[in-house]
Amino acid sequence: MKIAVPREAKVNEPRVPVVPEGVAMLVQMGAEVGVEAGVGETVNALDSSYEEAGASVVGDRATLLGDAEVVLRLNPPPTEEVEMLAAGTVHISHLDPFFNQELVRALAARQVNAVCIELIPRTTLAQKMDALSSQASLAGYVAVVLAAERLAKTYPMMMTPAGTLRPSRVFVIGAGVAGLQAIATAKRMGARVNAFDTRPVVEEQVKSLGAKFVKINLGDTGQTEGGYARELTAEQLEMQRQGMAKVCAAADVVITTAKLFGRKPPLIIDADTVAKMRPGSVIVDMAASEHGGNVAGTRFNEEVEVGGVRIIGLDNLPGRVAAHASQMYSNNLVNFLTHFWDDEAKSMRLDRDDEIMAGALITCGGQIISERLNKHYAGE
Repeated sequence: MKIAVPREAKVNEPRVPVVPEGVAMLVQMGAEVGVEAGVGETVNALDSSYEEAGASVVGDRATLLGDAEVVLRLNPPPTEEVEMLAAGTVHISHLDPFFNQELVRALAARQVNAVCIELIPRTTLAQKMDALSSQASLAGYVAVVLAAERLAKTYPMMMTPAGTLRPSRVFVIGAGVAGLQAIATAKRMGARVNAFDTRPVVEEQVKSLGAKFVKINLGDTGQTEGGYARELTAEQLEMQRQGMAKVCAAADVVITTAKLFGRKPPLIIDADTVAKMRPGSVIVDMAASEHGGNVAGTRFNEEVEVGGVRIIGLDNLPGRVAAHASQMYSNNLVNFLTHFWDDEAKSMRLDRDDEIMAGALITCGGQIISERLNKHYAGE
């Protein structure tokens, strides 16, 4: 089976889909791997490294994609490049399908079998393929480091002959994968950490990392079958904002992590709360995107100051540790392919009876087969 790994088309994307070590694993499985020239240069992986791993280096993207049976990417492909793919090609990448209807319809029309990385089920079996979690973990780490760079204070308590410096207070909102990594990182750096999540079940995890769990009575919240926090009602969001206002006012750093896949992120820190924070405080809005953010005043891919409070809404936090982010994403893809690999045929099985493939495959046979997407596109 021919597997193609093109360069990322997204501007200023330093991560790469597959690193040389991943290529070596695929070649060992029996795949023929072709990579576009320069695919790994942003993480200092030279073309020669890919060749040593067993890949062929192709200079022309159209040729690479046209010959492929499987295409591995990180970001959604440009819609105009879908025409380069042969019918029946398996395309695996992030697709952001709820906001990329034109792309999804183009993939279906071209009869491409599109696997959406974001829709891989959150199960124990699929954990090693879960790119959302692998990248979110790194984003949580980066958020804490970014805040430390911008804060005019140290994180840890320091006792010196010149006096004692009190530890900075970090408040993490959301204790999913990104939030838990942010909590752990801030604690390792010596900060005093508070955390909040709408799911009471995560309180034990927060405490195990040495942080204090902030309790706000929101009534019935719970979590989805996939382990994500459920979307709150307007009334619950307001109760949450009021409950967090005091904690935010006392914090030096606030990190928000509330993303809702396929929907705009909820506003959880309003302008009044920002106004109550001390000048010099830092907010990292990890949910910042073209579709909004968690914080009033966030500007996507910018840093702004509002009343002396710095609000960071920078894009692609995992890309700031691109080498490790690429390594983890590459492992996610290799694990996905391994799960569906036929050793005798030396090819990938498109097994729609498998719960992982059933969840992630969104186009097949010229149709959009995801019931969830079809309902969304129909406005239901």
